[in-house]
Amino acid sequence: MRHDSRLSGVLHVLLHMLEAGEPITSERLAEMMSTNPVVVRRIMAGLRDAGFVHSEKGHGGGWTVICDPAAVTLDDIYVALGSPPVFALGHRSENPACLVEQAVNASLESAFQEAEQLLMERLGAVTLAALAADFHQRYLARRGTEKDISHAS
Repeated sequence: MRHDSRLSGVLHVLLHMLEAGEPITSERLAEMMSTNPVVVRRIMAGLRDAGFVHSEKGHGGGWTVICDPAAVTLDDIYVALGSPPVFALGHRSENPACLVEQAVNASLESAFQEAEQLLMERLGAVTLAALAADFHQRYLARRGTEKDISHAS
């Protein structure tokens, strides 16, 4: 089963962008996300449209965070990514004639809805600033180096 890792990847690079304090190119972000720069630009476009990031072309250009990290939640980022499906699980048939399958679908649907609601509440309670603070705590506890921030080899 393939997972949609865009939210995780975007949060990862947003924290790197906050740490950098200067524009980061799509190529460098792509290295951090282990993907192609075109994919990064497509993903970041949604964040740009939502007002979270800005890009500059040319020498010295790249992506920068322009939002207040304390005001942006993980749910905000999730929505800017297009609200991808939370679960890969689903019903065998959406409109079954079989009464057994109807009972199974009703039970699963209820569980899916409860789980999704809980996840969305959690995403709405965590800000980019809280993620950055968690990183800084881990960095200090481990006596981190520039490599821990830059992905340098």
